[in-house]
Amino acid sequence: MFENLTERLEGAFKILKGQGRITEINVAQSLKDVRRALIDADVNYKIAKEFTDEVKIQALGANVINAVSPGQLMIKIVHDELVKLMGIDKQDINLKGSPAVILLSGLQGSGKTTFAAKLAGHILKQGKSPLLVAGDVYRPAAIEQIKILGEQIKLPVFSDEGIKDPVKIAVNAIKHAKNNQQNVVIIDTAGRLSIDEDMMEEISNIKKAVNPGEILFVVDSMTGQDAVNTAKAFNDTLNFDGVVLTKLDGDTRGGAAISILKVVNKPIKFISIGEKLDAIDIFYPARMASRILGMGDIVSFVEKAQDVFDEKEAIKLQKKMRQSQFDFNDLLSQLRQIKKMGNIKDLMGMIPGMNKVMKDQELDDDSFKHVEAIIFSMTARERKHPEMLNGFKRKRIANGSGTTIQQVNQLVKQLEDMRKIMKKMNKPGLKGKMAAQMPFKR
Repeated sequence: MFENLTERLEGAFKILKGQGRITEINVAQSLKDVRRALIDADVNYKIAKEFTDEVKIQALGANVINAVSPGQLMIKIVHDELVKLMGIDKQDINLKGSPAVILLSGLQGSGKTTFAAKLAGHILKQGKSPLLVAGDVYRPAAIEQIKILGEQIKLPVFSDEGIKDPVKIAVNAIKHAKNNQQNVVIIDTAGRLSIDEDMMEEISNIKKAVNPGEILFVVDSMTGQDAVNTAKAFNDTLNFDGVVLTKLDGDTRGGAAISILKVVNKPIKFISIGEKLDAIDIFYPARMASRILGMGDIVSFVEKAQDVFDEKEAIKLQKKMRQSQFDFNDLLSQLRQIKKMGNIKDLMGMIPGMNKVMKDQELDDDSFKHVEAIIFSMTARERKHPEMLNGFKRKRIANGSGTTIQQVNQLVKQLEDMRKIMKKMNKPGLKGKMAAQMPFKR
């Protein structure tokens, strides 16, 4: 996400590289490019100017110590100001109440229904018992969509297709939840192609009838500055509690994430990346600022890894690595675990420096497909004993997997290199310093 903005900001900071000290002249040159980068990312001009003015005050008033270059200091100041602009710290949703009621609002196409299912899955992990409510009675197949999503995450969906009044549906859903020991109710509402009085009046009536403890405004971040304007209109009517940014994996310029808090004075609480139902993240301003500045987000990366990696499997793998017995079955298992963590391109963006390394490479969930195909074309014995793969067998594997002999040779060599590294790391004095992840080419 934000690849273009990140690249532009890095270019702005290059002006200060090699400079011995910060001066009003070189800061002005650098911040001119920062302001342009923010405006191109669809940040409101006034907000961009206020932001760079504050950065300038901080930069010219800062003492540059010998260990820190002017460029590094500027990045630190911009990072801190971005954090302030996006909200300082994460904001939790209100799950108080019996049941707790969460009302979702937003325009049509913003991803409300999909997010409703993602949020339900997220809340389920907290030991709660959520109920999804099909409150969109206008969009064709909206009710069917939320039912399918509910089935996928194995959660109930309340719908009353005999009633066309969303207010009554919401009220009945809460009664249903109370009778069935469901302690969180997530109400999906109808969107429109544009803001209109009927839509606003309807969702306002739902709010009055159910008195939700949490109202979330769901917005498509690809709409840029329009997302901020829409948020303001909804907030004037609903006085919502927080914002959800969806489709951050798309060709988004990032302006909404950076400036929405400043305009509506409401925090971003969640971000949604991709279509998978586990692709939901709590919004951490500091982590997002780091990613925008190309510094990665290793904390989120580790948290995702902890969610999907099996502890018993990890211990078993560690033992095999100590004995230099890592084989293709283990590699396949690791690939599957990585894929569970989410969008591959987004994961790479969390690792510091990887955006530059992977800049011109297309990354998606199929990035490792040919590696899997090669491994699947091996016999069980060949996977366990890669050393037995002679030229004839490699040719058979290439034909069976639809790849080339060169690709098979490359994968075999990479596994051999991994095993050599593991062997070296298990020498006296290096025990316990094994690499948690070994590199391999796609």
